[in-house]
Amino acid sequence: MRRATVVSAVVAGAVIGLAGPAQAAGLDPQTRRNALTAMEGEAYAHASYLAYAQEAERTDQEGIASLFRATAETERYDHFAAEAELINFVHGNADNLRESIAGEEREATVVYPSYAEQARLDDCPEAADLFTELAGDEATHAARFRVALEAVLNPGSGIVVPVGEVVPPVPIVRSTPACSGRTQDNLETTLRGEAFANAKYTLYAEHARATGQRRLARLWDNTAGQELGEHFAQTAILAGLVGSDADNLRKAIAGEEYEATTMYPTFSRQAAAAGDDRAAALFAEIAHDEADHASAFLRALVDLSLGGSGGEEAKKGGRQPTSPKA
Repeated sequence: MRRATVVSAVVAGAVIGLAGPAQAAGLDPQTRRNALTAMEGEAYAHASYLAYAQEAERTDQEGIASLFRATAETERYDHFAAEAELINFVHGNADNLRESIAGEEREATVVYPSYAEQARLDDCPEAADLFTELAGDEATHAARFRVALEAVLNPGSGIVVPVGEVVPPVPIVRSTPACSGRTQDNLETTLRGEAFANAKYTLYAEHARATGQRRLARLWDNTAGQELGEHFAQTAILAGLVGSDADNLRKAIAGEEYEATTMYPTFSRQAAAAGDDRAAALFAEIAHDEADHASAFLRALVDLSLGGSGGEEAKKGGRQPTSPKA
């Protein structure tokens, strides 16, 4: 997982309204900020590792592909979910919709239009076109969420929750950065924001299903699918996210080692000092998992250098949780 030291502008915009003391379950504010930073990293790792798995499949390195897929599942359905539960990230359906409307509107009217303008200044028309497209999509998401909110708040009104549409995923191919300067930075920020939105909306869908709101769950699922399968994918291609299998493994090793030896131990110590013992234990546990992931990726890299395909490394990459069923 790549180093995550701050919550990005897009992600920060997406979590507006979730930082109140009561919502933080009594946690120290720094502990909560650290958990959000960690969640961003876990969501990004989940999305990136799925992209790396596509490249490994393309090169017939099924062992490496399996390792990336299994680790991606752990990052999202174990680590991200546990950190979200720690800070009471998911609220009622109406509050989840209000938060998402604010985030989508900010992306549609402020973030992505400004990124498109910067891309034009940087002479990167492909990125300008992409950011303009993303702004339009996020405006559509916000509009659907507003209708859904009216339906949730007025159950007898006859308003029907829209379910959105299933958007076919865009294959992520190996590429080099198409842009430079601030636009490249903006593409990388977008990757984190879209990965976070995917993971967040998946949690919201689980809550909607648990409360009997099946159409709302479908809306969250379809929106999450577009954020990952189209937005993240298109951005990844322009940003040059995916390299060779060896390069992808090296990036994963560096990120996991940073989290295992620096980020999570620091978060654990800070939580313990603040009296947040549960958070301290969770961060320490995840640090151990990330060390296991780094070791598994390193073994796969060595095996690849010797002409193998990652072999049994998927079985050695830490806990393998089961994704929740629809």
